[in-house]
Amino acid sequence: MSGRVTGIGGLFFRARDPKALKDWYARHLGFPTDQPVWMQEGGPTVFEPFAFKSDYFPLDKLHMLNLRVEGLDPLVARLEKSGVAVERRADWDGDGSYGRFARIVDPEGNHIELWEPPAG
Repeated sequence: MSGRVTGIGGLFFRARDPKALKDWYARHLGFPTDQPVWMQEGGPTVFEPFAFKSDYFPLDKLHMLNLRVEGLDPLVARLEKSGVAVERRADWDGDGSYGRFARIVDPEGNHIELWEPPAG
């Protein structure tokens, strides 16, 4: 099919201190800062608008960034060691059919869900 979307090309949002926030993402989550384009690994992406009153993420936020990760447990351990608060809940791991989850908040209050998809 021609004329179709093939993936997410970028995520743009406002920040009070863009440089400091970009450095935080690089330091804690490994985002590249030395190149203008990040060539990501292939994998699943979920595009899902939520009902305005959904409590899946805080009601005062219009969005939540979901990052696909590999090795959720070592990443969580590294984040906690560096002082980043990590939220884990048993129901987020459930039966594993959707994978495993943890949540953090960046220095500007943006909520981030870390998602390790199920193997295979």
